[in-house]
Order: sequence, then C-alpha cells, then structure tokens
Amino acid sequence: MVFLSVAVLGMTTNVWAQPIDTYWARLSKQDHYNSSGVALNSAATIIRQDRANFYIFGKMDPEDESDVFFNDKANRAKLEKMLSEGSLSDRDRAIIENGTPLIRVDIHPEHVEVTVAQD
Repeated sequence: MVFLSVAVLGMTTNVWAQPIDTYWARLSKQDHYNSSGVALNSAATIIRQDRANFYIFGKMDPEDESDVFFNDKANRAKLEKMLSEGSLSDRDRAIIENGTPLIRVDIHPEHVEVTVAQD
C-alpha cells in the first residue's frame, strides 16, 4: 500500500511538472536593447524584450514562436520574477547576455525554465 501511495504521488508530481506552454526564440541584437535604445544587461530583461518585440513592435526573428502566456503585458511584467524562481544555468545566462542564441522557454504557472539550444 505504501508503494502504491508513492507511485500515485509521483504521477501527480509529474503531471504538475508539465509546462503550460513552450516556445522557441532567437535572442537577436534587437532583443538586447529596450525600446529607448538602452542596452539590456540581464538575461531576464533580454528575454522580456524579445517578447515585447514579438507582441508589441512586430520585430520577430525567423525562429521566434508565439506563446499563450507572454502575449499579455501583465504576464511579461512577471517574467523576471518567474525566471528567478525557475532555472537558467550560469553558462546559459552568460550566452544569452553576450550572444544571440536560440532558446527554449518552458512556462510553468509560477516559474520559467530557459535553456540555450544553440548559440
């Protein structure tokens, strides 16, 4: 009976671990500057600018995909906090801040997980 409870608990945890949405985006040079032309220096602000460029300014890179969460301005405002509670390796953070990588973003209700696919 204990084994069954653990198995059911494990299945429940895996169900909740699934992202609510996933998208791919190229973080090009245009994503490294805000709408006033000021350089952005953190991975979170660069990713947020990518979504603003996509949804507000129509500045899309060929690999950019839409998502159902960050098309809302209020949700984009939460991105930095969600990333701080999610996962982004130091290596991937440096690649985002210093390059123009293709990233995968897994959106969960309270956090995001970002992975660099290629730089």
